[in-house]
Amino acid sequence: MKRLFLSMLAIIMLLPNSVLAHGPTPQKAKESRVINASVDKVWELVKEFTAITKWHPDVKSSTGDGKHESGGVRTVVVQNGGELTDELDFYSERDHEYSYRLKKENPQAFPVSSYSISLQVAAAPDAGKSIVTLKSRFYRGDTGNSPAENQNDAAAVAAMNAFFQHGLAGLQQRLEK
Repeated sequence: MKRLFLSMLAIIMLLPNSVLAHGPTPQKAKESRVINASVDKVWELVKEFTAITKWHPDVKSSTGDGKHESGGVRTVVVQNGGELTDELDFYSERDHEYSYRLKKENPQAFPVSSYSISLQVAAAPDAGKSIVTLKSRFYRGDTGNSPAENQNDAAAVAAMNAFFQHGLAGLQQRLEK
């Protein structure tokens, strides 16, 4: 029995690392910011799914079908010229939130292979202020076992965090000027 175990262990140790490697694991990002504006005022700016260019500095342009319901689609062009296509999964005017997912990926434009993102506007404890939260679950751009540095987990996490931080800063700047 010991001999069989040692033989199996030797075989496993001789296998290339790629055989033992596993695919990507889901990553997460979450950013919140208190904005000195009412929930209604913030929601009025962010609720139109295709109007992200009004508040997000990383987005050059955005076009879509204008639907504010599950299945609504938009295509955004980011500052590096790359295009991403998103599709709404959930939209609630009453709860001031929506969620969407990447429908058409472009890892050269944004180093992820898939994502789901939710945006929510809620009342802050201080009167007249809001808390805007962006959160996401996503996978790196290259889902292979040995991704390039610009397509690995760290690159995906950094890109998503920066996208959220820049978006919230742009929203705050737009509403608090």
